[in-house]
Amino acid sequence: MTRLARVLLLLGSLLALALLYAPLLVTLLFSFNAPRGRFNLVWQGFTLDNWRHPFADAALSQAFVTSIGLALAASLLAVLLGGLMAIALSRARRLPGHRWIALLLALPLTNPEIVLATALLNLFVAINLPRGVLTLLLSHSLFCLSYAALTLKARLAGFDPALELAAQDLGAPPLQAFRRVTLPLLAPGLLAAGLLSFSLCFDDVVISGFTAGEIVTLPLYLAGAFLREISPQIQVLSSLVLLISALLLVLATPPRPERKGGGPPG
Repeated sequence: MTRLARVLLLLGSLLALALLYAPLLVTLLFSFNAPRGRFNLVWQGFTLDNWRHPFADAALSQAFVTSIGLALAASLLAVLLGGLMAIALSRARRLPGHRWIALLLALPLTNPEIVLATALLNLFVAINLPRGVLTLLLSHSLFCLSYAALTLKARLAGFDPALELAAQDLGAPPLQAFRRVTLPLLAPGLLAAGLLSFSLCFDDVVISGFTAGEIVTLPLYLAGAFLREISPQIQVLSSLVLLISALLLVLATPPRPERKGGGPPG
């Protein structure tokens, strides 16, 4: 690669990163803004009052807490069911119809979200299930199920079932062999599937709009609030979520082991 090509590649990478992270930095910056009106869109001056009172807006805070709880519960349920599906699919590779089952699992990922939202609404109305917390939990869990299952299925792709069988041959009961052998190897996939499911649930608007009923999640609150007010607390809570997500990502990334010694022996 020539020097000019390397420079162009570097500049293109920096431009892509700037376009990706500039909105996040603007959100963080405006969380310190002191707006003079109802819309926190123009820089007026620096203040720390917004961070001293991040939950000053009661309705916004309630929607934020609702979204956090819903995302946690839905992601746990999706990871649990998706993990069971991934384990079943990884152990049934030679069964007839295995590929069709995997295709059906990936099919929801290709459908527009509005299709799933209307289908779930029709289902809940048909079975006379009132829209609320339960319908939100079921809808978000189903929405994330395929993502979680495929993430864990990819993690199990290189897993050798003989390891678990060897543990059983050494006297470990099946449950203990799974807990001591399979589960530690599956842990990174569980964490990745959980974080992905949490992110998808937390910022979902379409499915929530069809199945929430009178429950107000943070995305639904923001969609309505932008018509009448954009308070600095919106940027504060958004920045908090951003910082917590970055911290979790750093903690979930294992450190690279240091290579000892020189190169390979000649």
